[in-house]
Amino acid sequence: MQITPLGDNALVLEVGDVIDEPTHRRVQAAWRALAAAPLPAVNELVPAYTTVTVFYDPWAAVQAGAPEQNITDWLAALLRERLKNPPKTEKAKPRLVEIPVCYGGEFGPDLARVAAQAKLPPEEVIKRHGKAEYLVHLIGFAPGFPYLGGLPKELQTPRHAKPRMSVPPGSVGIGGAQTGIYPLATPGGWNLIGRTPLRIFRPGQHPPVLLTAGDRVKFRAITPAEFAQQEEKS
Repeated sequence: MQITPLGDNALVLEVGDVIDEPTHRRVQAAWRALAAAPLPAVNELVPAYTTVTVFYDPWAAVQAGAPEQNITDWLAALLRERLKNPPKTEKAKPRLVEIPVCYGGEFGPDLARVAAQAKLPPEEVIKRHGKAEYLVHLIGFAPGFPYLGGLPKELQTPRHAKPRMSVPPGSVGIGGAQTGIYPLATPGGWNLIGRTPLRIFRPGQHPPVLLTAGDRVKFRAITPAEFAQQEEKS
């Protein structure tokens, strides 16, 4: 594990250098260990693909006993000790969440582009995208946006060189080796292959996001009529 400063109020814990499931488990274990009982001056933890970023209040660290000229080493020592002797925590049980998707047409304007990249018929792209099971590595970019690992290699497609100014909420896209779901209308450069009627970001509910890191996701193809019906219920 490497710990490096990020600016003057954060440290980055690097637990791996490959985006895969074993690294994801190490990230989540480190995050749970640090979140179970917050360390002095730490005010935010941000887990990512291979790292956990620890944000802290420098003044609070000094008040807690850190030397003013060497806060980073002081806090890094606390982090190493915590991860060496983590508190007992209950590991969250992973969920399998099914996401209905209407592929192609107005819902997935880039399906043909992905099919051409993969040298497959669009119907086969839909089949293979729906057959895979995905791991939610992290939530980022926009509230509730899940970065999903497990995309079949043949479906990997480069992002657009020029992003769209607005992507409809619920759009399912492919960006390089990942697939994901846009929770809000935002700019985006991923290849849009479909759209779900489910609300991925629900600010009026608790929790406000449908998916969390560690969840498993399966996509299920639906018709435009089913999309309209389910959209009314969302």
